[in-house]
Amino acid sequence: MLELHHLGKRFGERLALDDVSFRVAPGRLTGFVGGNGAGKTTTMRIVLGVLSADAGSVALDGRPVADADRRGFGYMPEERGLYPKMRVLEQTVYLARLHGWSPAAARRNAVELLDRLGLAERAGDTVESLSLGNQQRAQIAAALVHRPEVLVLDEPFSGLDPMAVETVQGVLADAAAGGACVLFSSHQLDIVERLCDDLVIIAGGRVRAAGSGEELRDEHGSDRWELLTAGDAGWVRDMPGVEVVAFDGGWALFEAETDAARQAVLAEALRRGEVAGFTREHTTLAQIFKEVVR
Repeated sequence: MLELHHLGKRFGERLALDDVSFRVAPGRLTGFVGGNGAGKTTTMRIVLGVLSADAGSVALDGRPVADADRRGFGYMPEERGLYPKMRVLEQTVYLARLHGWSPAAARRNAVELLDRLGLAERAGDTVESLSLGNQQRAQIAAALVHRPEVLVLDEPFSGLDPMAVETVQGVLADAAAGGACVLFSSHQLDIVERLCDDLVIIAGGRVRAAGSGEELRDEHGSDRWELLTAGDAGWVRDMPGVEVVAFDGGWALFEAETDAARQAVLAEALRRGEVAGFTREHTTLAQIFKEVVR
């Protein structure tokens, strides 16, 4: 478990982080979202020891993170940082060797990972000869090749086409399934919503919401409910304590003043016949994001 406790950071007069706390659980993908300048990159750099915090601490499995721990972390910065004139496989093996893997094991890891990321045919090419999307894949391979216990990625899906996004999603999900703590930032909220187990929303250097997708929807989601019946649902408009927002045949979207009023709608629907659906209106991450940062 990676834990951030009350992190604070100033750059001159600007307060970049203000009491930032959250957890990144092993075996789960945690999405870190926020606007430009919200504090995402500063937070990740403190986790990695690239920056020091003015206040607070970072812990791994209940103890302060040490330099020896960080040497085993995997990191992908938003700015590409590979050696442009080195060949992809050569560079990936080299980075695994720096993390203590034997030559044979480093090569085995690199070949397997490049194949999974769709770079097997470009393994002998220099990084600078690759397209921007393939450079991004190579950067991800560099972060993962030593099989880190903690993986931190800054905008890993930037510049990737939909097929590449799906490929990288699978690789990151497998890393999490292997027990890694995976934290990544992204402006692509639809990808974060689809991929992540847990979410952290930051704005103005402060965490505005954190938890699983289900927890965030319970706390910040819509209070509107959808009813789908086999017959006409017009009768919902006459239910006390209920306001119909939209209606079409057997479907009704409504707001209820109380839980009792909502349950009364369901009871009446069941009395009248078959109920095909009765659920809270789905709230997207984008909607939750707008709600908590405004």
